[in-house]
Amino acid sequence: MSHYGETEQYAFVFDDRYRRLLGVLGIRPRTCLLTVTPQVLRVRFGPWFVVTPRGNVAGAELSGPYAPLKAVGVRMSLADRGLTFGTSTEQGVCIRFHRPVRGSDPVGLLAHPALTVTVENPARLVERLNRDA
Repeated sequence: MSHYGETEQYAFVFDDRYRRLLGVLGIRPRTCLLTVTPQVLRVRFGPWFVVTPRGNVAGAELSGPYAPLKAVGVRMSLADRGLTFGTSTEQGVCIRFHRPVRGSDPVGLLAHPALTVTVENPARLVERLNRDA
């Protein structure tokens, strides 16, 4: 197990019911990964990316379960502009930012105050992000 000052990587949990649909969008286990280093939070979700300095992470909490239409694929909440990179409906992590991040559109016009991800070991990710925040 990694120490908190080290790099940690979290794979996404893929629900078999959505694997084919996600694959059409280029979202596959080999193209999705969340990486936390002492300097940066980096999330790759198929062709989508979110990269932000670690100091921009305000905190994180567990969330879910989710409705499939609101959680699978790349989604943006119309209520708060929060971004979701979802591969499962069971459980995820909502990461809040001090300054909104870009990641949903190719030209970077939209900024998101939070990002929800459906990764393996979500409780560990929440602990890491909150300890470092």
